[in-house]
Amino acid sequence: MATEIDHLHVLFFPLMAQGHILPSIDMVNLFAARGVKTSIITTTHNAHYFTKTIEKTQNSPTEISLKVIEFPAKQAGLPEGLENLDLVSNQEHHRKFFDALSLLQHPLENLIQELRPHALVADMFFPWATDLASEYGVPRLIFHGTSFFSMCAMGSIMRYNPHKTVSSDNEKFVLPGLPDEIQLTRTQLADHIRLGFENDFTRLLDSAQKAEKRSFGMLVNSFYELEPGYVDYYRKVMGRKAWHIGPVSLCNRKSEDKAQRGGKAASIDEHEYCLKWLGSKKPNSVVYVCFGTTSKFPASQLREIALGLEASGQQFIWVVRKNKNNEKEEKEDWLPEGYEKRMEGKGLIIRGWAPQVLILDHEAVGGFVTHCGWNSALEGISAGLPMVTWPIFAEQFFNEKLITDVLKIGVMVGAQQWVRLVGDYIKREAIEKAVKEIMVGDRVEEMRSRARALGEMAKRAVEEGGSSYSEMGALLEELRSYHSSRNQD
Repeated sequence: MATEIDHLHVLFFPLMAQGHILPSIDMVNLFAARGVKTSIITTTHNAHYFTKTIEKTQNSPTEISLKVIEFPAKQAGLPEGLENLDLVSNQEHHRKFFDALSLLQHPLENLIQELRPHALVADMFFPWATDLASEYGVPRLIFHGTSFFSMCAMGSIMRYNPHKTVSSDNEKFVLPGLPDEIQLTRTQLADHIRLGFENDFTRLLDSAQKAEKRSFGMLVNSFYELEPGYVDYYRKVMGRKAWHIGPVSLCNRKSEDKAQRGGKAASIDEHEYCLKWLGSKKPNSVVYVCFGTTSKFPASQLREIALGLEASGQQFIWVVRKNKNNEKEEKEDWLPEGYEKRMEGKGLIIRGWAPQVLILDHEAVGGFVTHCGWNSALEGISAGLPMVTWPIFAEQFFNEKLITDVLKIGVMVGAQQWVRLVGDYIKREAIEKAVKEIMVGDRVEEMRSRARALGEMAKRAVEEGGSSYSEMGALLEELRSYHSSRNQD
């Protein structure tokens, strides 16, 4: 006789990096909204990201709990407190940070034994979690944090090696087998693929790909209508199980939730000023410029961005990562003389963190300059905005191709070189041209119309009866069925 499971319990274990933590918080809220008991695992110095989520559910029937474990910084030879990938500033610490992740197996095992969850959603960078969970009969779902398109593009490169058919780094090649003709150059590929070397990090990625095949399946922050050909390709051609449950950021419906997303202690006055400033602008008149949490531009590039924005004649909000060591010195170093005075009323510079979802959703914002990290790209798509694409590293060059070549809602700024964290050097003239193109160019109405339609599709996908809503229901049913069949007498 099968045992019916009324309340599933799902354990979430995101990588300690804001780009992985934020969508995980959204996923936790999505699962909880469907009556699933959820527990989140994180380390001491990352716990603050989750406190707002936990507090909001304290007096509700939804049960979300936080399990804090120690990060083995000392064992890995890292400075104490260096528990988040966004804080890693050099290659040695980057290597040691990923070495430290393998030391988290024991605390995870203890929690699986203690909580006996019905499923584990663990980040792709924990490949060992698949076998560990299976020892206890727990299905392991992988969260990758990227698009179907980028996973299919990488699959094509791994299978066919098209980059080896060209004679130079700048010669274009086509990715075989994909639904659309996608062209890349070797300079746009990760350095380990382009140069063909192996190290601890590439071995980790290899382990992650192998674990993907043995896992219960993949949770993808996307929706079917956005990339239908690639959802089907991933499932049918690559033969992988996956559920699209996004855009997960759309679970933040209230302005307060959008403003607090990320758990940052930014002042309310700063937010209110930002929204008041936007409120004084006409619809679609402001371009929002932000390059995520890990990209770090040198002062010379920041100066080019400043001058490019000024030359474009467009109103803007520009988020610049703050130099915590010497903010005053940095300000004088990269800002042209008298810049903020000249831009008064036209441009707003936010140093540090900004409520991105809230800004993108504002009617005054008409375009987005982005590094093409998938969270940001999908937030821009959900807000129905045309984009200037400026990829830097990771899978961002793939996401650029989706935005510009497949969806046709973006303009490339011209970045050609995959560079870990720093960013390809782009001159002010290219920045000016691209910004004008998405704000006042000949193609702007066509792009804006397509972007708006995608934004509407995104919202419908997560509503009851929508593609992502239904997909989540199918996943929960499959998890219940899995455990019921295991518990048959």
